[in-house]
Amino acid sequence: MGWWLARTLAALLMVVLGGLAGALVGSGFGALGVGAAVGGLLAVSLLVLRDSWRGQSLMNWLRGPLTGKAPRDSGFWGELAYRVERAVRARDQNTQLERDRLAQFLSAIEASPNGVMLLDGADQIEWCNSVAAEHFGLDPERDRRQRVTNLVRMPVFVSHLQAGRFGEPVEFSGPLGRSTLSVLVRPYGDGMKLVLSQDITERERAEAMRRDFVANVSHEIRTPLTVLSGFIETLAQLPLTEVERQRVMQLMSQQTERMQALVGDLLTLARLEGSPRPAPDRWCAMEPLLRQALRDAELLSAGRHTLTMDGADDAEVAGSDTELLSAVTNLLNNAVRYTPEGGSIALRWSWRGDGGAVIEVQDTGIGIAREHLARLTERFYRVDGSRSRDTGGTGLGLSIVKHVAQRHGGEIDVQSEPGKGSCFRLSLPALRVRHKKVVAESLPA
Repeated sequence: MGWWLARTLAALLMVVLGGLAGALVGSGFGALGVGAAVGGLLAVSLLVLRDSWRGQSLMNWLRGPLTGKAPRDSGFWGELAYRVERAVRARDQNTQLERDRLAQFLSAIEASPNGVMLLDGADQIEWCNSVAAEHFGLDPERDRRQRVTNLVRMPVFVSHLQAGRFGEPVEFSGPLGRSTLSVLVRPYGDGMKLVLSQDITERERAEAMRRDFVANVSHEIRTPLTVLSGFIETLAQLPLTEVERQRVMQLMSQQTERMQALVGDLLTLARLEGSPRPAPDRWCAMEPLLRQALRDAELLSAGRHTLTMDGADDAEVAGSDTELLSAVTNLLNNAVRYTPEGGSIALRWSWRGDGGAVIEVQDTGIGIAREHLARLTERFYRVDGSRSRDTGGTGLGLSIVKHVAQRHGGEIDVQSEPGKGSCFRLSLPALRVRHKKVVAESLPA
């Protein structure tokens, strides 16, 4: 109200002064009234021109980028320019704040392990993170504002999106068929959709492995139980000679031992998967451990093979001696089972150049075809199922070796060729192995 009153008083003052000046000039020509009117009109015109110039300055600033300061003036236009500038600055601050919040929100979504895609009412892509782009084979920038069904052509996804029933997720193969996706669609806003995708390939693989594992365990246990049941029925119903009875008892004992070995390996796997990793500061000498494993293999061989051992005289490993003995024993037992009579089996310890070490079991056995090598450590995987059962294997030995190696920070490697034998290497990292004599020399005298 202050600027309005001041502006009104200024206009009246200009009219009065202009009228007086015009009257003075007009009195000299005998036209006092006309001079006063013309003087007042000129005064008002000057006031209007001055206001127009100030208003034009403000309009020029408003038409620009609004980055500089508004025109500084007093009175009405100065007050108007100040308030407009303050409103513009407040708007810019709020806009920047919202942009920062949006950037943080999108950055958080970008960091999500799941895919996130935003669709507008016409199913056009508003935005997607890099995970969703990888899942659906999209380019986050190039494919923006494109209709998603023109780019993602999986029939299951298209029909699910068009049906509009989004209560349950839909599963289908990824663009290249190398992955399985679980996609959940949620409507929001005015016809917009939020598409959440998750790669469930590993989960599906784990579920398939679990089903296979349960089926294999059931089969492996059912087989000896069926044999035992048949023999028990035979003993109960048929009169057998002493020789026949001894033969049946021997076969029953073999099946019992087979089932005990299977249950033992299953318990070992369960213990390996459910317990923490071996302590890195508990050192065990490898020479007596390897000799114990070699003695067990010699008992299994019963003189049919030549078994040798080399290295490990000064070696120590940080970890579990029980687990390491189980791993090496499994490798040697496999070598004995699949090496024909008269063959040789070598157990070696060797140091690597990087400070690590390798436990190596090499045989002159039947060998393994290349296509089987990648799957040897899978549970119950057998190159020849019937032969494996004849040799007394459970199909879990190499899986146990792999778990032991991983729990000690190492890995297992297999090299083999049919007819030329096999070489299994259990590698251990430098942090898990050391020389005993180096430790002894480092101690104070």
